[in-house]
Amino acid sequence: MGLHCNDKEQLVTESIAGEIYDQNADQMVITNTENSSSNEGQSDDHLSIDTTDKNSAEEDAYNEWKMRHPSALNKFDKMMSIAKEKKLVVFLDYDGTLSPIVDDPDRAFMSDSMRSAVSKVAQYFPTCIVSGRRRDKVYDFVRLNELYYVGSHGMDIMAPLKCSKNASSSFHEKAIDENGNEVVVFQPAQEFLPIIEEIFDELEEQTKEIPGIMIENNKFCVSVHFRRVDEEYWGVLEEQVVEIANKYPSLHLTRGRKVIEIRPSIKWDKGRALEYLLDTLGFANDGDAIPVYIGDDRTDEDAFKVLRNRGEGYPIIVSSIPKDTKASYSLRDPSEVMSFLSLLFKWKRSSSVDWE
Repeated sequence: MGLHCNDKEQLVTESIAGEIYDQNADQMVITNTENSSSNEGQSDDHLSIDTTDKNSAEEDAYNEWKMRHPSALNKFDKMMSIAKEKKLVVFLDYDGTLSPIVDDPDRAFMSDSMRSAVSKVAQYFPTCIVSGRRRDKVYDFVRLNELYYVGSHGMDIMAPLKCSKNASSSFHEKAIDENGNEVVVFQPAQEFLPIIEEIFDELEEQTKEIPGIMIENNKFCVSVHFRRVDEEYWGVLEEQVVEIANKYPSLHLTRGRKVIEIRPSIKWDKGRALEYLLDTLGFANDGDAIPVYIGDDRTDEDAFKVLRNRGEGYPIIVSSIPKDTKASYSLRDPSEVMSFLSLLFKWKRSSSVDWE
């Protein structure tokens, strides 16, 4: 099919137990719990000093990191001075970007104010939601018809009715969107649907005794959420997931924030999806187009890398802790994302430049 990935580096099995060390925000919760037990008998004043020093050190590390990845809010005027004569295209991750990370993935609701901010931006710029969720599920969360939606980390795209030059037409199907418009649905991992269903059922059965586990079928990938699973079960869970995944050599494991996923090993990701959408929207070879991509997840790094390689665009990571990233700019949390989107809307509304 031309998209299969045989590169062994893509067939990565990563330890669930290591997840806590990658997500310092979660680590702080457990560390503080451990400290509260191990420091019993110490004075409240001593604990207060330790906590203050720790928080100060973390903030210093974050501020140092921001020297390399400055706030997109602080740099907004400079960014827009370059974009003033250009055509902006906006790409947004969902979880952790438009909504907070929550214990129950089914309750990752975006606020009405965030929905309003996204809707206002879409009045002026083509706007795309790019998520690891099922495309229909992320639409149910966002509920804005004027956007383009991408699910399953780029493997399920609804786009304007125009074939992309960067992808095989065999993966395209015509469909009708929520507005009654004819669109094209692009799904390069269609052949994996039966396997994904099989793995989903097997994972639900094998992990049902683990308290707090949640298995989510995201159509072209299966997500194993362990945010509500006690650490004592992580080893068992890892063994079960790896054992099942190893039965399917055409799939591989990846992980995000308290989630491990089983995905098809094809050469397709959020970066390729970004390129596909730029193509179908008519911006593939348009030197006047500036993509803005905002995301918080490891899978968003593929899109950041594409923008870096293009030498144009604004890759923006959402993070409250220092982390390795290809992003040029940063925002601390979804509230800052909303502030950035509001600035973008106000800037365009007050601008006399018509991008069309």
